[in-house]
Amino acid sequence: MYFSTTDDSLDLEKIQNDINYLRDCFGQMLTDIGEADIAAYIKGDSFETSSKSQAEVMALPADRLQDGRIAESARPADTKKISKASSLYFQFVTIAEENAAVQLRRKLENQHGLDRVSGLWGKTLQNLKQSGKSAEEIARTLPSISIEPVFTAHPTESKRSTVIDQLRTIYLLMVKRENPIWTEAESQQISEDIMAAMQRLWVTGQVFLEKPTIQDELRNVLHYLTRVFPEVLPLLDLRLAEAWEQAGFDPELIKNPSALPMVTFGNWVGGDRDGHPFVTHEVTAQTLKALRKSALSLIRADLTELARKLSVSIFEARPPSYLTERIDLLADAGGPAGKEAVKRNPSEPWRQFINLMISRLPVDEAMEPLQIIDPARFYRNEYDLLDDLMMLSRSLQDVNSGRIAVSDVQPVIRKITSFGFHLAALDIRQNSRFHDLAVSQLMHAAGVPDALSFPEWSEERRLDLLNRELESPRPFVRRRFEIGPEADAVLACYHVLFKHIDRFGSRGIGSLIVSMTRSLSDLLVVYVLAREAGLMESSDEGMACVLPVVPLLETIGDLEKGPDILDRFLSHPITRASLKWQLQAQHRTSEQPKQMIMIGYSDSNKDGGILASLWSLSTAQKALTATAMGHGVQLRFFHGRGGTISRGAGPTHRFIAGLPAGTINGDMRLTEQGEVISQKYANRITALYNLELLQAGTAALTLGAYEKATPGLTQNERDEQLRPAIQKAYGFSLDSYNSLVRDERFVPFFTQVTPLDLIENSSIGSRPARRSGKRTFADLRAIPWVFSWSQSRFFLTGWYGVGHALERLSKEHPADFELLAEHAVGFYPFRYIITNASSAIALTDTGIMQEYASLVTDEGMREHFMGMITGEFNRTREMLELLYGQKLHERRERMYIMTRYRNERLLPLHRLQINQLRQWRALTADGADERARAMLPDMLLVLNAIASGLGTTG
Repeated sequence: MYFSTTDDSLDLEKIQNDINYLRDCFGQMLTDIGEADIAAYIKGDSFETSSKSQAEVMALPADRLQDGRIAESARPADTKKISKASSLYFQFVTIAEENAAVQLRRKLENQHGLDRVSGLWGKTLQNLKQSGKSAEEIARTLPSISIEPVFTAHPTESKRSTVIDQLRTIYLLMVKRENPIWTEAESQQISEDIMAAMQRLWVTGQVFLEKPTIQDELRNVLHYLTRVFPEVLPLLDLRLAEAWEQAGFDPELIKNPSALPMVTFGNWVGGDRDGHPFVTHEVTAQTLKALRKSALSLIRADLTELARKLSVSIFEARPPSYLTERIDLLADAGGPAGKEAVKRNPSEPWRQFINLMISRLPVDEAMEPLQIIDPARFYRNEYDLLDDLMMLSRSLQDVNSGRIAVSDVQPVIRKITSFGFHLAALDIRQNSRFHDLAVSQLMHAAGVPDALSFPEWSEERRLDLLNRELESPRPFVRRRFEIGPEADAVLACYHVLFKHIDRFGSRGIGSLIVSMTRSLSDLLVVYVLAREAGLMESSDEGMACVLPVVPLLETIGDLEKGPDILDRFLSHPITRASLKWQLQAQHRTSEQPKQMIMIGYSDSNKDGGILASLWSLSTAQKALTATAMGHGVQLRFFHGRGGTISRGAGPTHRFIAGLPAGTINGDMRLTEQGEVISQKYANRITALYNLELLQAGTAALTLGAYEKATPGLTQNERDEQLRPAIQKAYGFSLDSYNSLVRDERFVPFFTQVTPLDLIENSSIGSRPARRSGKRTFADLRAIPWVFSWSQSRFFLTGWYGVGHALERLSKEHPADFELLAEHAVGFYPFRYIITNASSAIALTDTGIMQEYASLVTDEGMREHFMGMITGEFNRTREMLELLYGQKLHERRERMYIMTRYRNERLLPLHRLQINQLRQWRALTADGADERARAMLPDMLLVLNAIASGLGTTG
């Protein structure tokens, strides 16, 4: 739920006023178009019900819906309209919450200073200062701070992009409305504009009737990369500068752009082919081209605007000789284009210099990217362009125009540093099983005995063959087509990468990520495939892969084996040679070798529950870091977080604070998935806030801001003291969770008690819901797994097993439990676990759970599992309250109020969905497929409305 991530920043009175205003606008719009009945349905909400218990809210009359059935007086069309109106209404509530959070943060900072809001630069710098860190020490660390959000297109965004655009319009109008300067007529016009946007939403389809294409998803990501972040990044630097001065630090220490933290972006759309048959090599080629074209278009627009601003005349300022010499050199090298660039603005050399920069961008007149054939004529990469921009900045400083350099040139430098000529690095992800099949087909084509059974070979036999093959640059086969479906797909993709690197360099490509890495051979297989496609180079230390190969550890078992896999991987001669070669290619030979490793929050949660998942991730990060250090390698963690609590989400600064000390080393790379992208970044003010949380939090953990969170002990010391107790709780939690999901009857129960089958028939993402189409627990993706439980209000993926673990620890190891209870809040890694669990408990509704349970046809199975689930829910709530020393609804009062407020409108929608599922499943069972299909559009509207009400899918 959106507001659960901003629980500290809720102004309930402000939210209520904004909701009332938006509700009135919505009601007026509906009434004006003849939908007075629907307008009446929407009216009447207030926080009065928030004082009622959850059971009392459940008992409230449901207006035109009675026990999930349409009242006899209601027209059939009302069901569809009520679903649509409710969905939109919830989204307006979210806008009110977001606006209230933004305005409250501004109010607090205006009244109390930038250090008033947790997680941001102001508070972070004050904490570091109080811990004894000097300005010089912090400034030395800032250039090493790097954040990289990576955008994915996992199927968790239930709203169409055109809907998101109109919601963004309403949000901006609500922000505009905050200004007190408007006349009565101007205020009325704002209301009219809001109602116009609402009317556009009313007549726009709310759900995906067809799956979005990858091109649709790429357009969505490009919107943020080209229209939101370019405006936000300069503001991010400004926030740091303001907080720096307010902390009393010397601004000269961070005046140079190179003294500031780095922000870059990654992208999976068009590169993530794990279980996604539509990500072909053509799609990857188109994606790389679109990213590069967009980046160069962005640079050209910035340079054009910069030329417009820099009207410095030779009659007012004499240009330095190094500037005029550079202009002459570039004009000569640029041929006709260079001569044309200096012909304009003859008395304005700074403009001439920028015109020459524009002429040297490697694009044609249609902005299509050009291969760099003549480096003297075109910039080879962004670094050459940045050198000229730095010269431009220095020349302005030298003619006493430093403020222009800082205001106009530095933001352009910073944006090009972030986006380069590639915009965002495209990762290529594929499943290890797919790679195995590809290699087996290559071996078979080369005549290797028993090749087709390669995926089932023992690890020893696999390694023996792979190591022998990697001693030679000779490929298995010379041809690249008609070898086998998997081999053809991998080699075609890798050939696209080879061609791109040959033309433009490697910075636009991220890593080759191996999903479900379970052994060293899973990684060496990628080296063999890279060899086949020309992605291996000869180096002084032997063959080297030109792209990083990255293991992805997803299940709890894989996380436990991770340190051994990493140790063997870093020991391999090709890995050592590759890490060195990659540093040389980036001209960073003085730096320590760096290996990325991705850790998955989603599948580990599905595999073992929230406590076991988060603690195994914490334990693995410590062990993996120690392993890498033993090899003289810096480990770069890539956090594969989803958009819900169950998949690693939660307040950003608390997530970072909960990471093990010493594991990030200033470098934070993490996924931003589905609906989270629009929730965090659709509006520029919110985007700025979330990037600042990420950047400041990374600096805080790197510099040890949380080291003395517990008086007298560092986080590492407290970790060593508490680890044995939490490790016991981890085991107890895993046992409890496994007793639920490993029961052979569990999958039939799960598929009936949740709308999983409806979700699998939805079109909210381009990727299939299952990895290979099997109807097993193992094959189900984590996203529909979480989405299903949230729709039916169980949310058990966020709390199941926690209560059992804590209760058993208190009974069998009371001393450990007392120690844990004493430091549960002060020890950030464990605090993050129980905070997320308590949030999930707040969103769970046992009454609605029981109503969904009525869909389970086997009474014995229903009673068995519902008894386990409700018992564990009560146990978890009680044990968390024991740890906190207070009731959860008292500790998270604002969250509970907002949850209850939404529940009043959600209840009839849940009941409607239950009846729809019952009827739809009966039709399907009777073979009435056409009638069942006819129900889907209305059912998807209800699904979407509930997702909007909860603010989450998967």
